[in-house]
Formats: sequence, structure tokens, C-alpha cells
Amino acid sequence: MWVAVALFLGVCIIVSLVRLILGPKAPSRIVGLDTINTLVVVSMVVLGAAFDEVIFVDVAIVYALLSFVTTLYIAKYVEKGKF
Repeated sequence: MWVAVALFLGVCIIVSLVRLILGPKAPSRIVGLDTINTLVVVSMVVLGAAFDEVIFVDVAIVYALLSFVTTLYIAKYVEKGKF
């Protein structure tokens, strides 16, 4: 069962990566990057459940916080042109 979930998340990451690369404008690319970050967090939580390790969930929480802050800075840069 975990293999099917991992494959599905991998396909979703690839689709988001295509949006990140081919996005017509910067906001579309930002959404693609944020989607990839969210899927990586979900993947870490699924790995934590599959291997019964809590450390994956802890790493996923830290990664999600850093991803959120990075997305905010990128969005602010795109909107105003500077930090």
C-alpha cells in the first residue's frame, strides 16, 4: 500500500515540476514550487508512517515552516521587486 502512495506522490511531484518549468509567468512558477514543497512534506509524513519513525514527521514540520517562509519571501519579491 505504501508503494502505491509513494508512486502517486511521485507522479504529482513530476506534474508540479512540469508546471514549475513551463509556467508562463512567475506566479504560476511560485504555485508550482509551493505545491512541490507541500508534496514533499506529505511524502515525509507518509514515510514516517510507513517506517514507524517519528523523526520523519519532525523533519516534515521543520521543512514545512521553512518552505512557508521561503514562499512568502519569494512572493514579496515578485510583487514588489525587492525584499
